[in-house]
Amino acid sequence: MDDDLRPLILLDVDGVLNPWHRQGPSWLSVDAVCDGVTYPVLLNPEHGPMLLRLARETGAELVWATTWQDDANRAIGPLIGLPELPVIPVGSGAGALLVHPKTPPVADWVNRRPFVWFDDGLGRADRLYLKTHENVDRFRIIDIGPRKGLTERHLRQAADWLAAPRRPAEPSPAT
Repeated sequence: MDDDLRPLILLDVDGVLNPWHRQGPSWLSVDAVCDGVTYPVLLNPEHGPMLLRLARETGAELVWATTWQDDANRAIGPLIGLPELPVIPVGSGAGALLVHPKTPPVADWVNRRPFVWFDDGLGRADRLYLKTHENVDRFRIIDIGPRKGLTERHLRQAADWLAAPRRPAEPSPAT
């Protein structure tokens, strides 16, 4: 499939791959450096292979959409088995009222490619912003509970959406 047409799987770190609480004995508890600061991080080494399988089976491209930016490739990816991934420069976000600072740079970057976004901090305003942005076509935000992080259920939701026939952008949820 042409890379310009491949769907995207956007990955956040904190709350998604690094939840608030350790979810099992196989999880790693490590110190990781982001922007020159060391943070305690909880990581599931199974997440990397699971995400790679999702990308392979759906023909999608994995991309970091996290405030960790390039540090995700150095400090997070190797610990969970991910190769170096493209990074959306979300630190360049110009504010939009009530919208997460990552949302405008993501909208500018996706170039009308369909995407699934695993994140724990996006809401109705982000969905509306994406829905009306000229550079965004169809998308699905998969809300991740930051206490537990990414689960098999979230991966199944992404796989189902990516496998579904083309449909319009995600409808706005009722408030």
